[in-house]
Amino acid sequence: MGGVVHLAQARGRRERAGRRGAAPAFFYFDLACPCSYLAAERVERLFARVVWRPVLGDGIHRGDPWADPLRAAAARAAAERRATELRVPLVWSEGSGATPGASLPAMRVASFAAERGRAAAFALAAGRLRWCGGFELDDPEVLAEAAAAAGLGLEDALHAFGDLGRDGAMEAAARRLLAAGADRLPAVVAGRRLFAGELRLGEAAAAARSHPRSAAGGISA
Repeated sequence: MGGVVHLAQARGRRERAGRRGAAPAFFYFDLACPCSYLAAERVERLFARVVWRPVLGDGIHRGDPWADPLRAAAARAAAERRATELRVPLVWSEGSGATPGASLPAMRVASFAAERGRAAAFALAAGRLRWCGGFELDDPEVLAEAAAAAGLGLEDALHAFGDLGRDGAMEAAARRLLAAGADRLPAVVAGRRLFAGELRLGEAAAAARSHPRSAAGGISA
């Protein structure tokens, strides 16, 4: 199994870099996207400072990328190959077949976590439950476990779980990413440049190191 990020260590590195004035990178993810999960397990180690922002992948793909069985099978096979290369577990829930399963309620909680500065902790906890354990993220009990692991209040997390008002901002952010040139998730804005896809994570990290003080603002949510 590949290395799992330790948030306390990564946070310490980011704080030290922040004192040196390093600009943050912006990491855009969807919990339903297996490649977002594969990137999430490495992003904290690659960037001195990183801001996690949830977006809805349907806005990038102009619809559900898993709706077409042939595309879904190809995407699943590609994700499995990449997970094997990274030595990271990737488990598909029993009920989802070739598709990743519902995650919109989980993304609402991710939006709430981002407001509280806990997006990384929540996304990693939820991602591991989904992609290591095969649990469905539309299960309130599963989401409650991820929220607890991220230090979020249960009542607030469950309120966010059903808050449809959060969907619009994440959809709009995805459309802005699409307009900026993103054609897949995850996406990273680093050094004033946009990098789309898990395979470009290393390239994004190199750009961030080359422009440590670039005033990157990401894509507005």
